[in-house]
Amino acid sequence: MITKKENIVEHILLLWQAEDYVRAMGDSEDVRTNRFLSEIRDMLYGEGIIVKGHTQVSLVALSELEQLHSELYATDATYKAAWLALLPQITAFKAKTDEPAMSDMKACLTFLYDIMLLRLRKQPISGATLTTQQQVSSLMRTLALAYREKQTI
Repeated sequence: MITKKENIVEHILLLWQAEDYVRAMGDSEDVRTNRFLSEIRDMLYGEGIIVKGHTQVSLVALSELEQLHSELYATDATYKAAWLALLPQITAFKAKTDEPAMSDMKACLTFLYDIMLLRLRKQPISGATLTTQQQVSSLMRTLALAYREKQTI
């Protein structure tokens, strides 16, 4: 399991994938016998989000990522420029979702998660989408590294 400290972005995406897996597999032996998946199942039921939504664990990590994004946006000109270059694509992506008011960081993570699902389903991905994915991934790498550095201080 990737820890939040190691890579907060991959940690959140892994939690989302586990949530979806548990929802799809229900109370299967695979879920019952895997400690991590069993804990995710318990959280989904305990938090009343077995059908839809994210666990508090992933929401807390997302909140930390959003805070770091705000800090870097305010203090790092290179980060700010990269974000502003990406913002039109993120805004367009959010407009196409069933949650257009989602936070910018949630939109970035949702975008990356959706790309992963498209690849798993072996569905085509446009060149423009792949270009946006590279931009989002680069920004998320910057955030993950900054988060890791901040945790070691």
